[in-house]
Amino acid sequence: MMKKKVSGNIVDVMNGDIYPGTIVISGSKISDIVREERGCRREYEHYIMPGFVDSHVHIESSMLTPAEFARVAVIHGTVAVVSDPHEIANVLGVEGVRYMIEEGWSVPLKFYFGAPSCVPASPFETSGAVISSAEIEQLLQMDEIRYLSEVMNFPGVIKDDEEMHRKLSIARQYAKPIDGHAPGLRGADLKKYVSCGISTDHECITRAEALEKLSLGMKVMIREGSAAKNFDELIPIVNEHYENCMFCTDDMHPDELIEGHINVLVKRALDYGIDMMKVLRVACVNPVMHYKLDVGLLRKGDYADFIVVDVDDDFNIRRTYINGTLVAEEGTSLIPRKVSRVVNKFEARKREVTDFSVDCKKPEPCDMMNVIEVIDGQLITNRVRVAPKEIAGRIVSDISRDILKLVVINRYRADSKVAIGFVKNFGLKEGAIASSVAHDSHNIIAVGVSDDDICRAVNLIIENKGGISAVSGSKKLILPLPIGGLMSTWDYSSVATRYREIDSMAKALGSSLSAPFMTLSFMALLVIPRLKLSDKGLFDAYESRFINLFSYSC
Repeated sequence: MMKKKVSGNIVDVMNGDIYPGTIVISGSKISDIVREERGCRREYEHYIMPGFVDSHVHIESSMLTPAEFARVAVIHGTVAVVSDPHEIANVLGVEGVRYMIEEGWSVPLKFYFGAPSCVPASPFETSGAVISSAEIEQLLQMDEIRYLSEVMNFPGVIKDDEEMHRKLSIARQYAKPIDGHAPGLRGADLKKYVSCGISTDHECITRAEALEKLSLGMKVMIREGSAAKNFDELIPIVNEHYENCMFCTDDMHPDELIEGHINVLVKRALDYGIDMMKVLRVACVNPVMHYKLDVGLLRKGDYADFIVVDVDDDFNIRRTYINGTLVAEEGTSLIPRKVSRVVNKFEARKREVTDFSVDCKKPEPCDMMNVIEVIDGQLITNRVRVAPKEIAGRIVSDISRDILKLVVINRYRADSKVAIGFVKNFGLKEGAIASSVAHDSHNIIAVGVSDDDICRAVNLIIENKGGISAVSGSKKLILPLPIGGLMSTWDYSSVATRYREIDSMAKALGSSLSAPFMTLSFMALLVIPRLKLSDKGLFDAYESRFINLFSYSC
């Protein structure tokens, strides 16, 4: 067997050491590491260090298939991802999970998938599938399934929901880690949640919340995605708690993924002045140890998974190796493009403008309307009360106060009633945007300034059986997403280019949000407080019930 050799300043994260030497590769593994003697040392301008691991990501949010995601991620030094396939699972069930495994295993990047614990995420929405505890057991028996994916139904855990606890018990039975999802959960409820074996959380918003979860033995994932950005608030905890932190992106759109991945978080952490060994522990080592991944950490006998990085402050990723194979070099992916098969479930029919009208039937004396208030850069929302704008007996968007109509349509039935609410802080001054990416059931969601614009944007999605769209006047743009209504068949560069175009159009229409489409996709996620809209109506997560558009008591 021919051996490969790679020389440079070797970063031994496990022992906190850096030394000049050579990595010797035989097949897929490191057969030897040769340390250069002090008197014979060469000067290297690059480090050799373990590759990066995204500890929690939904590949589908990149709008790329796993195979195409891999082609771009390796450019940024990513060698493995811990991926929750619950997006496509909400559309296609276990079939969707198997699809992701099939796609992921067709490329060198190491994909580690979980068994989606909450499909659907809540009983208050219509999904394309339900994954039962019996199916969870079938999945957890598979070697390809490494953990139980994020337990979003934290109220079910706390209130002793039988089916939820059955899934937790099965994961413990198979000794597989259990991921958490508990935004804002504190005190006695948090202690009960953790006591069930739930060992991670990526939803911490404040430092105090993260520290409390760490004190109870949880691992905290520091998240920086396209919608939720918690890095700046949480990064200081790494100084003392680096052994129990990990980096993750959770949801990342293609325009940002093409610019960087976990490497961006590493660079930012170093710019904060955090010791490099602590940062690399978070970015490389901790996910491997927690999930027991087959990913090398630059030790003799390990898989040859590593990166070559410039020593200077730019932290430029020069080369990425996975299982001893060079998969990216100088910003170019060496993974060949493959054609992915198309799977989907999309039954929605074309809509009429009248489907989106709201008659003004306010229950007296209530004359105020419940409105979702968006917070840029966060998944949480507020619930505010405002006076509705009425024209000819109907409630319409009010551009002057930035209060726009929001709609959700069941995509899994040919004919269903449109759920309608109103949202503040989207900023659109004209037109509408729509998407079949609407967490977590992925029904059609749209926001706009008029019923006509909303109808046109929605029908673009329906005509393409999935996608994201923007319309205004005679102009229209769509990025088709025919795979589950979530992923494109295009290459990553083309997807990123079209996404930038459509994102720019949304912002040209007036949106001041950093990621309008990502924010829109989370307006249907009922398990994130506070007020959201599902295909069944307006839902208050704090009260765990549907509410009337107008009244607190309805």
